[in-house]
Amino acid sequence: MQHQAPYVITLGTAGGPRWWKDHQGTPRFGIATAVVVNNIWYLVDCGQGAGRQANAAGLDMANLGGIFITHMHSDHTVDLPSLLLFGAFELKNSPRGAIPIVGPGDRGKLPPLSPRATSVPVPVAPLRPTPGVAGLVEGLLGAYATDCNDRIFDSLAKSPIEQFEPREIALPAGTGFDPDTNVAPEMEPFEVFRDANVTVSAILVSHHPTAPAFAFRFDTEAGSVTISGDTAPCTNMVRLASGTDLLLHEAINLEILARQYSDAEMLQATMDHHRRAHTTAAEAGQIAYDAGARHLALHHLVPSYSPPEAWAEARTTYNGTLSIPDDLEVIPFGRHDSEVLATPVTAGSAAAR
Repeated sequence: MQHQAPYVITLGTAGGPRWWKDHQGTPRFGIATAVVVNNIWYLVDCGQGAGRQANAAGLDMANLGGIFITHMHSDHTVDLPSLLLFGAFELKNSPRGAIPIVGPGDRGKLPPLSPRATSVPVPVAPLRPTPGVAGLVEGLLGAYATDCNDRIFDSLAKSPIEQFEPREIALPAGTGFDPDTNVAPEMEPFEVFRDANVTVSAILVSHHPTAPAFAFRFDTEAGSVTISGDTAPCTNMVRLASGTDLLLHEAINLEILARQYSDAEMLQATMDHHRRAHTTAAEAGQIAYDAGARHLALHHLVPSYSPPEAWAEARTTYNGTLSIPDDLEVIPFGRHDSEVLATPVTAGSAAAR
């Protein structure tokens, strides 16, 4: 039974492996979203500063119900080490069990080489070049073993191995998924997590060559929120978001983004990727319209310094409620969302709601 309106906190709203600012020069933190239901919070993606932002929002690690990774790009995972290490130290007296880290498994093979390449690069970590969340956690804790063991043996902290549990998402049989040629076959959403507060469903989305890449939907007794992760427009996204109360969707401004590259070769290859793997504001609006979403909020803004009118292009295709939230804003969703939408959160206020 719901005791309050569920809501999200936009911990970070910028996408891409850079340190971004908005159009006024104010820093935007990396992509990370807290879904808060009955004082338990669920973290979707761990962009730059996710742990710091959760702390600023008054979210207690002891109330973290799970971490959900949409895909393995660094701008969605770069702050996972701080959650594993700082979070584990904060959790040393917590009676709760291991916190699940739910996300993709191993891609299985290196991505195809860009047709614009003039030579074959040497891969990083050739013995395990495309790990999923289990490999990522194992590698991170191995890299920080000195720190972990100091605190385990000297300070009697619990091991982060005991406090976090990677769970790689197994695809349903018969999807036809292929990481090179069929990254988002048409399929039905499938359940990947359930507890007393939420049921979380996933679906494959189109973020070639990163695969598997997922979008997630959180259903509660009071309403639902769907989070796109990174994706080009695809029918799976519409299917997952059908009738959702709140759709948080990525948005890219291709015209302004292209201006920041001075290297012609990198510009061409990078823009090839962005055009086939991301969604413009107008396209996100069309997805929200087709899905019948009650409220569309654009995040994972690239580049985040684009002027507000660039994101307002979503209004050309979507006539529902539209938000372009800053970092640390609260957006209620569901049947009890009579509060003002997209209100700033102050330190401690999230825990008090």
